[in-house]
Amino acid sequence: MTGDLVLSMLGSPAAAGLARTMAAERLRKWGHFHLNDDVALIVAELVANAAEATPRAEIRFQLSRDGYGIVIAVWDSSAALPVAKPVVEMSLDDLDISEESFDANGGWGLPIVAALSSACGCTADPAGGKWIWARLTP
Repeated sequence: MTGDLVLSMLGSPAAAGLARTMAAERLRKWGHFHLNDDVALIVAELVANAAEATPRAEIRFQLSRDGYGIVIAVWDSSAALPVAKPVVEMSLDDLDISEESFDANGGWGLPIVAALSSACGCTADPAGGKWIWARLTP
């Protein structure tokens, strides 16, 4: 199928928002409105992780579709593999919302990506870096 969305951008805090906006428009064009919320979460997580792993360096975002569904893929030049926090039972009381630790409560994005997608993973790029990807079935 044609019409893949391929973006090369700078690893920055703005990259996730740009990728999310472009993905929503492409999903609308393809008629996959029902996937927008899940795709937005996955795109934001994967692009933000790539931008954090390689700040101010090139990252690539690709949204494509084939006979099996939608594929979200993000490339960065880092050889370091993503590490997901172990999934544990939590309540709001478990979060440390003190001013010093407020931003330290993250790290749950990859388990969310795994839960929302039908498949996901990491593939080394022979030219260097890695592709982190997720597949959603309509």
